[in-house]
Amino acid sequence: MHRSSGIGSGAIHTALVIVRKMRCRFRQITFFAGSLSVSLCLCGGFRTMQEAHAAETRVLTLDQALEIADSRNRDVLKAREFYNSVEGKYVEERSAALPQLSINGQVSRLQDDSQSALAGGLFPSTQNFRAIELGISQPLFTWGKVGAAIRAAREGYRVADERLRISRQETRRNVMTAFYDALLAKEQFAIARQNLEQKERHMEEAKRRHAAGVATDYDVLAASVSVENARPDLIRTGNLMRATRDRLRYLLALEEDVEVNGNLETTVADTGTYEEILGTARRRRPELEELRRRRDIASELVTIANAEDKPRLDAKGGIGWRQLETGPFDADGKAWSAGIFLSFPLFDGLKTRGRVAQAQSDRRALEIDEAKLADSISLEIRDAIHAVRESGEIVKALGGTVSQAERLLKMAEQGFELGVKIRLEVEDAEFNLLQARGNLARARRDYLVAQANLDRAAGILGEGSASKE
Repeated sequence: MHRSSGIGSGAIHTALVIVRKMRCRFRQITFFAGSLSVSLCLCGGFRTMQEAHAAETRVLTLDQALEIADSRNRDVLKAREFYNSVEGKYVEERSAALPQLSINGQVSRLQDDSQSALAGGLFPSTQNFRAIELGISQPLFTWGKVGAAIRAAREGYRVADERLRISRQETRRNVMTAFYDALLAKEQFAIARQNLEQKERHMEEAKRRHAAGVATDYDVLAASVSVENARPDLIRTGNLMRATRDRLRYLLALEEDVEVNGNLETTVADTGTYEEILGTARRRRPELEELRRRRDIASELVTIANAEDKPRLDAKGGIGWRQLETGPFDADGKAWSAGIFLSFPLFDGLKTRGRVAQAQSDRRALEIDEAKLADSISLEIRDAIHAVRESGEIVKALGGTVSQAERLLKMAEQGFELGVKIRLEVEDAEFNLLQARGNLARARRDYLVAQANLDRAAGILGEGSASKE
């Protein structure tokens, strides 16, 4: 009996130990499963955030960016709003030539005791008057004032058109420059990344050669330092790439991030002669056209000012009802009037002469501004032509340099592997290739921007070429 009891107690103890171990194992498995599920959720959430960020980034070509800028840029929208203001001004000035209708009413009471005292009480001293009238007036002759005001307001439409052209061309040039800057930054970032990856491969090759006993610690250390020196360029170009995209996004008035799609490949073309481009600018430049329209408006303002002390004729009429109460008498009935009225200010203290002098001075000032702007445009065109030709020649000169630098680097790397070239020669070849790629990308960007500036100087950016003139 005692032996059986001992055996039973040992079995029970063993069973309890097994149960505890299984419980601990179950807890470990549960904890691992929970950790795994949390990790999967975090990974899934991170991937979802990445996908959401990618979805918020808008990839744009140059044509798409220009189309968006034409409909969303703040300067363009402001120019369109100015057109609405000019339309309101035209309606205001045109109203002076149209009939003016008005309704006038009157209720009055007159108390004059002097009449009663003078006539011995024969005339009542109190009068009540009520009237309502529909009146009309129409200018017949204003010495050209109304017609000049309407013509000036009509010229305002053309001023608004030219201001809209100015805003569109300026916005187009700014967007193109920002887009090319973003492409250049993207190219520079790719060059910096390729340079870093190449130096990392050289470091791995140096480590492999060191392990094989054919390279020294100096070679490995030099390769490592070269890798670390290449990292700042990657960071710098990455920040520049983000800054140029933000600049483009600002010009497009977009909330989401943007990415540019395109390249800086271009063909260098003939710019044309200075005389041809200058002639086109004198005909097409919107700033010159705006000054010409403003000069015409100033001429009309001289006419308006000169008419202030001249005679004018107006036709006026009215029809209505009147009621008069005086003492015991009460009468009412219809009333109408019609007539032609002449007004002639004989002397206004020379106010009109002063206004005419001001208007004439404003017109002459606009003529001076037009001549000054024409001279400035001629200088701007010369600078733009020089910039296009200079950048075009640089693009042509660097066209084959990149392929030659790539071939030179390949030869240096092969020679270094065979032991006939030293590391300094490889680094020189790498530097030459990096410089050639960067210079070519910069030259292409400068050429594209210079061409856009030339078209803007000629007043044809986005509106056709000068050759069509």
